[in-house]
Amino acid sequence: MMNQNQIFLKTPLGTARISGDEEGIWAIQILDEQIPTSTEIPDFLQPAAQQLNDYFKGELQEFSLKLNPKGTNFQQKVWKALSEIPFGKTCSYLELSRKLGDEKAVRAVASANGKNPLWVVIPCHRVIGSDRSLTGYAGGLHRKQWLLNHENNTSQLSMF
Repeated sequence: MMNQNQIFLKTPLGTARISGDEEGIWAIQILDEQIPTSTEIPDFLQPAAQQLNDYFKGELQEFSLKLNPKGTNFQQKVWKALSEIPFGKTCSYLELSRKLGDEKAVRAVASANGKNPLWVVIPCHRVIGSDRSLTGYAGGLHRKQWLLNHENNTSQLSMF
């Protein structure tokens, strides 16, 4: 029997598990195992599935979903700040800490970033090291690089 609070969606980076209910989406995770795409999608999960598909097709730059992630007040504050990083842009953990008002909190900010339950929708992949290097990413650095490349689609640049 299917869990009515989650669906599976094929993406270019693997299978995404989307979990939520009428109150909002509480988790989107990328899985390493291949699970068939869900054929029955509850109404409250349809917008998330559609918007993720549109994002990966290059047709969506900003998600507009009802979100309900579970976390501490500090984590919620970090995740809100992450959501404000524009599509195609990056910032460092230090810059994010400064934005939140305490540059000494860089490790706590990095920890909250790593606990982001909403893969891609809350764009933790847009946070990089102060030296502009790719740093830890729960979904794997290859996925982080892919997402950053996707958002800075160089194939759209003119060759002339």
